[in-house]
Amino acid sequence: MHNHLDRNLIGYGPNPPDPQWPNEARIAVSFVLNYEEGGENTILNGDAASEVFLTETPGGVPLPGARDLSTESVYEYGSRAGFWRILRLFGERNMHFTSWAIGRALELNPAAGKAMAEAGHEVASHGYRWINYKDFTLDQELDHIRKAVRAIKETAGKPPVGWYTGRLGMNSLKAVVQHGGFLYSSDSYNDDLPYWVRVEGTPHLIVPYTLEVNDMKFAVAPGFSAGDGWLQAMKDAFDMLYAEGARHPKMMSIGIHCRLAGRPSRAATLARFLDYVASKPKVWVARREEIARHWMTVHPAGT
Repeated sequence: MHNHLDRNLIGYGPNPPDPQWPNEARIAVSFVLNYEEGGENTILNGDAASEVFLTETPGGVPLPGARDLSTESVYEYGSRAGFWRILRLFGERNMHFTSWAIGRALELNPAAGKAMAEAGHEVASHGYRWINYKDFTLDQELDHIRKAVRAIKETAGKPPVGWYTGRLGMNSLKAVVQHGGFLYSSDSYNDDLPYWVRVEGTPHLIVPYTLEVNDMKFAVAPGFSAGDGWLQAMKDAFDMLYAEGARHPKMMSIGIHCRLAGRPSRAATLARFLDYVASKPKVWVARREEIARHWMTVHPAGT
């Protein structure tokens, strides 16, 4: 178990541990819905400029001291329409996701947090704001963590047990552990299995995430321009991990956004992949909280 700020280029090496997924599953599949709408950069939130990240028109320029009404409306589509479409797709298939939920976004639309909790999804924290935390002090991050936890508890009915900052800073994980109450965090892209780190001596579980098949690639260049490319990438990743799972089971993460995958053409692609996953035996579609609790039981810290 290494310090969380030390680089580890070795990991599990050629002999990864057996995760012993439930029912002898060959792969644990984690769908993650990023709920960010309303928490992005805007002078309405006291920010210096408008948002440009992960919209339908990548490569834009922030508007200092002004609102970008077009970008704001792209984000609004996610909470007004895309969110509910995605919720229906998972509900129709009795599948569950983990949500990276921005605290400010849930404050502005409490119905979203309540709906996810009532449907059995995990509402984890994505920070209080969908902004870059690289320049935040430890105290500033702790303040935002408290606000995010409060917003999720008030809308989803219970505090989050998972954390993902996304655009994190050097103090992010230290703040998460110091605040306490979290089973795991996911600000890492370096493995296909969970692993333990130490944060100032305290064991902490990392459940890695990935940007490989994230729908954000519809909003960055080079990326996906049509659903068939995204679908093929998801299938290829699943098939490789599923094949490896005959000997060394792994986990797969698929990140989606209300304003991106919630659009009709991409939602149709997502539906096809959900059905593809459902058609395979020995697959565990799990919330990240379930994955973390399972790992803590099978591979507790220090073993």
